[in-house]
Amino acid sequence: MRAAFSVIGAYLMAVAIGIGSAAAFGEGFDDTLSRDAVLRDPEIPALGNPQGDLTVVEYFDYQCPFCKKLAPEIAQVIRDDGKIRLVLKDWPIFGAVSKSAAQLALAAKYQNKYQEAHDALIGAKAKLSDANIPELLTQASVDVEKAKQDLQAHQKTIDDVLARNDKQADAFGFQGTPGFIVGFFRVPGVVEMKVFKQIIADARAAAKKRKG
Repeated sequence: MRAAFSVIGAYLMAVAIGIGSAAAFGEGFDDTLSRDAVLRDPEIPALGNPQGDLTVVEYFDYQCPFCKKLAPEIAQVIRDDGKIRLVLKDWPIFGAVSKSAAQLALAAKYQNKYQEAHDALIGAKAKLSDANIPELLTQASVDVEKAKQDLQAHQKTIDDVLARNDKQADAFGFQGTPGFIVGFFRVPGVVEMKVFKQIIADARAAAKKRKG
């Protein structure tokens, strides 16, 4: 009974705080909180299906145990669905190592290896450190030296991305990682996958209703 209650409670929470209007994204007030900035930040590669009909945004930390546990489950949902754009927003709140990991992962996009870098770091079994991050990335076919050079060359761009992510997560009231935006729904915390699938279905229905 307790498990069933937690599932229903999580679902009702997600629906109750659904983001029902563009104004909720701060449009007209702060570009950082605009709908496009949240869903389509040009500096963050879209994974899954970049042309998908629904965008799922995840605010995460590479050292967050809940993010690491959910990662393969979410990846499976996205593969099974086939029509979801996944936007991963590094929100390094677990300290300096988290920030270093986030910076190098974002720098890896300049060699078209962002997903490889992300998968290597989020899937790491050992605790991340400045010593093992380069090794993990190398094993994922990321040119670490190039990533470091790209980080230096694009330092401001990458730092600005992290600053936007932090500001958005704070504006959405996330208390920690993970936090999700599914269409117009805000989903804080860990959600069971059957609930997550229902939220995806409801987000699609809400989008269709808005267009209709």
